[in-house]
Amino acid sequence: MEKAGKDFYMKSALELARALLGCLLIHRTEDGICAGKIVETEAYMGTKDKASHSYNNRRTKRTETMFGPSGQAYVYLIYGMYHCMNIVAAEPDNPQAVLIRALEPIDGLDLMAYRRYSKSLSDCSRKELLNLTNGPGKLCQAMKITIKNNGESLTGNSLYIVKQGTPKASDIITTTRINIAYAEEAVHFPYRFYIKNSPYVSVRDKAEELKAGR
Repeated sequence: MEKAGKDFYMKSALELARALLGCLLIHRTEDGICAGKIVETEAYMGTKDKASHSYNNRRTKRTETMFGPSGQAYVYLIYGMYHCMNIVAAEPDNPQAVLIRALEPIDGLDLMAYRRYSKSLSDCSRKELLNLTNGPGKLCQAMKITIKNNGESLTGNSLYIVKQGTPKASDIITTTRINIAYAEEAVHFPYRFYIKNSPYVSVRDKAEELKAGR
C-alpha cells in the first residue's frame, strides 16, 4: 500500500472524488490508530457550484483552507456540534474540495465504538456497527477528526490517505448530493459517488443502482 502524495490531490474535485473511493483514511492519535476504507464521497466544484462553501468566490475565515494547496484537510462544524472532513483538490485559488461521506471501518474499531457509543465493540449491535462511520459527522467522531485538523496536510504521518486502487467503474454509483436543498440547480448535479455493494453507504439511490444493473 502506498501513501498518497501531493500529486494525487492535484486534480479536479470530480476526479478526486472518484479516485478516493477504495482508499484508506488513516488517523493516528494519542489514544490509537483508526482506519477506514472510503466508500462514499461528494465533489464540491468551487466558485460556480452553488452547493460549495466557496461559491461566488466566497472567501472567509472558514473557507480559507479551500483556497490553499490541494491535499489539505478542510474540516468544519455543522449545527455547531458535528464535524465534516473534506479534502482540498485542484490548484491554489481554485477552491474545490471532496467531502468524505462514509467509510467502511477497517482498523481501530474498538476505539471507534468507544468514541461513538461509549462502549466496547463487543457490546455493539450489528446496526451500531454499520452506523459507526456511515455519515460525515459519524466518521469524524469515530476517527477523532475535529476542527483542530483543519488545514492539516494529508502528506504527513498523522492524518493521511493510503491508495488501494479505485473500484471498477461498474461498481461505482454516480448520483446527486445530500442535504443541499438551498443550492438551486446544483441539487441536480451528479457529484456524489459511492461503492454500490458497500453496506456502509449513508444514503443509497435505488434508481441509479437499477440503472447500473444491480
